[in-house]
Amino acid sequence: MEEKVLMDPSLAGKTREEMGLESFIDTEIKSSIMGVPVFISQDIIAYVIRRASEGSFKDGLDNNKKSPWNEIVNQTMYNNKKKSAYNNLSMEKKMLLKIHNENLLPK
Repeated sequence: MEEKVLMDPSLAGKTREEMGLESFIDTEIKSSIMGVPVFISQDIIAYVIRRASEGSFKDGLDNNKKSPWNEIVNQTMYNNKKKSAYNNLSMEKKMLLKIHNENLLPK
């Protein structure tokens, strides 16, 4: 919105729709993977990992090797309790891992 107002000061004070922008519903990541437009929101991430979309964030978890989440993540990603190799992933899981690595963990 700020960029639009800088380009055309007459748009100051108008709504997103009046400026010709999409209405704001939720924070989401917009990207394109292999030419396919992808929109990722918190609800989509929660659906994919089969968890509720509400909760709290805990920073500074110690000893990731012994985390109680390891089994759940490995079961979800690799269909196994132990971590497996990338080439054992299904195409869907490879796509999700690519989205995760390139968009959720930017370098």
